[in-house]
Amino acid sequence: MRHLLSINDLTPESAREFLTTAAELERVSEGQMKKLPTLRGRTVVNLFFEDSTRTRISFESAAKRLSADVINFSAKGSSVSKGESLKDTAQTLQAMGADGVIIRHSASGAAQKLADSGWISASVINAGDGTHEHPTQALLDAFTIAQEFDRDSFDLSGLTIAIVGDILHSRVARSNVLLLKKLGASIILVAPPTLLPVAVDGWGVRVEFDLDEVIEICDVVMTLRIQHERMADSYFPSLAEYSRGYGLDDARLARMKAGAAILHPGPMNRGVEISSSAADSPRSLVLQQVRNGVFVRMAVLYHLLGGAHETHQISHSRIGEKS
Repeated sequence: MRHLLSINDLTPESAREFLTTAAELERVSEGQMKKLPTLRGRTVVNLFFEDSTRTRISFESAAKRLSADVINFSAKGSSVSKGESLKDTAQTLQAMGADGVIIRHSASGAAQKLADSGWISASVINAGDGTHEHPTQALLDAFTIAQEFDRDSFDLSGLTIAIVGDILHSRVARSNVLLLKKLGASIILVAPPTLLPVAVDGWGVRVEFDLDEVIEICDVVMTLRIQHERMADSYFPSLAEYSRGYGLDDARLARMKAGAAILHPGPMNRGVEISSSAADSPRSLVLQQVRNGVFVRMAVLYHLLGGAHETHQISHSRIGEKS
C-alpha cells in the first residue's frame, strides 16, 4: 500500500492491521523508547492548504517520534498565496526529496489528484479534503472506541454508534461510516433533513431526525461541529434552535445508557453541539482521541513509509530496529 486517500483503500483486515500496529506503538511508547528510529533519513511534509492545529501537530509528533525529518508547509504566507499551483508545489516538494506528503485541502479530491498526478513519487496521506474524507480521523476514532470497550481485536460488532450533526459537510462522518461499518458497528446518523446528503439512503445506515429517539440506545454518541466555513446557505433557523434539537446537552447526557461514551473530532462549539458538562464528563473521550491520534498516525506512517508490509505482526524489537 503506497497511499492512504480514503477508507475505501482499506479492507477490514488491513484496517485492523493499522490499528494493531497503533496499539503496539502505544505500548512501546509507554516504555523507555520515546523515539524510534523507524523513519530515520525519511522526510515527511505537512502540506496544509487549510488551517489546522490538532491534525497538523498530531502528524508532526507522529513523524518525529519515528525519527523522520518534518517540513511544515502552510499555504498562508507561501508561494501558494501568490498563485503557485498544486502542481508547482508538488514538484518543489519532489525536488526537496519528500518521502511522504500529508495534505489537507479545501477541495474534495485534492489528495487523489496529487497521488495520481505523477508530479511526485512520495506517499500521499489525506488529512482532509473538502467535504470528502478524513481517513486517519476515522482510524483514531475506531481505535478509541475499541480501547474504551475492550475490543482488542478491533471487532466493533454489537456496538451502536450515533453520529450527530452536520453530516452533509462532514468528511469525518463519511470516513467514520465507511470504517465503523467495516469493523462491524451499527451506525445511526442523526441530523435535520437539510444537513443530510441527498444520497444518504445508499450509505447503508439508519437515519433519524430526532436525537431523543435514539439517545438511550447508543453505546457511542459522536457529535459534529457546525461547519460555517463550508455553508453558503442557511440550513437551520438559528444556532439556538439547532442546539435544542441536536445538541448533546445536560438532559440528554443524563439519559445516555450506562457505559456509553462521547466522541468529538474537534474543535468543539461548547453550548451548540455539546454542553460543557458533556464535553468534560467522565463519558467524554475527546482527550483520548487526541492522544490516540498520534499513535494511529505513527502506524500509518510506519506502514506507508517504513516497509511494514514485510510482516503482519510487529514486535518491540522490530519497531526499534526498523530503519
